[in-house]
Amino acid sequence: MHYKNYIFVGIQLVLFIAFIFEIDALKFNRLEVLQPIFLVLSGLGFLFILIALLQLNTNLSPFPKPKNNATLITSGVYKNVRHPIYSGILFALFFLALYFNSFYKLGIVLLLVLLFWYKSKYEEEQLCLKYPNYRDYRQNTGRFLPKFIS
Repeated sequence: MHYKNYIFVGIQLVLFIAFIFEIDALKFNRLEVLQPIFLVLSGLGFLFILIALLQLNTNLSPFPKPKNNATLITSGVYKNVRHPIYSGILFALFFLALYFNSFYKLGIVLLLVLLFWYKSKYEEEQLCLKYPNYRDYRQNTGRFLPKFIS
């Protein structure tokens, strides 16, 4: 397996662990009224992740390179978004960062946006090699948001 797979997953793991921690000096005043909304929106992000994971089923791999026996999924949430797991993670963690009123956690989310951009770019190179029809799918489907939003 290519070394890039391990680098992307390793950086992702480090950022997930970093998100758990907090730097009190980087906290901001929160709007108490919005806290329940932030929590619900974060939960919706986690629900989106779960749905995407279930739809991938046995095709799921932590690595950007598709498994040898994998099939291309282009239905369900994958009909409108090419990387719904990344989208769900970003959505969930963004609203969790707001819930915890943390500039530090928002910074981690920004780093995850950058990581997922480059990771998905590499992943799509691999998908194009494995699936000839991936290029058409990519043209008609948004990376992290549905095409009609982005």
